[in-house]
Amino acid sequence: MTKESEIENALIQKLIDLKYIYRPEITDRKSLEQNFRNKFEELNRVHLTDSEFLRLREEIIRPDVFSASKILREKQYFQREDCTPLHYTLVMNLQLF
Repeated sequence: MTKESEIENALIQKLIDLKYIYRPEITDRKSLEQNFRNKFEELNRVHLTDSEFLRLREEIIRPDVFSASKILREKQYFQREDCTPLHYTLVMNLQLF
């Protein structure tokens, strides 16, 4: 019988073969959310306060795959604590020339 850890390791290797980057330091929800926050702030060239990040996280997490995919595809709007607008994206738009 195959062990669960063997199945996980095989999946990780398949994803690495598909050019995904393995991030062994992301082991729980807290580290996943911190990585997301870092990438979000880098992509959108912004620094969020802790409360702004919590509000943003609540706005973008959707149980419905269709509304979640819409958030991924389209530019979104978020009002910051100081009432300034933040137009953001969750996926880098690569344009080919």
